[in-house]
Amino acid sequence: MMQSANGRALYTGVTNNLERRVGEHKEGRGSIFTAKYKCHKLVYFEEFGLIDQAILREKEIKNMTRANKEKLIDTINPDRRDLFEQ
Repeated sequence: MMQSANGRALYTGVTNNLERRVGEHKEGRGSIFTAKYKCHKLVYFEEFGLIDQAILREKEIKNMTRANKEKLIDTINPDRRDLFEQ
């Protein structure tokens, strides 16, 4: 999940190359949503062996409430560090 600098916007997506995709978001060319809301901080990610699994999980996360997305992020990143920089 990508988060805006002010923490108000969260973006969930799927990719086969996390490093490339996060780089695109950080440059403002990843998606219209991330460019508009400046979602440039990687705060959560999961890895899957099969794209079908990743797409199913993306749909689950997108259907979560904001509170549940926040709890999910907190399971691995309660300080909201930019995981891309690590």
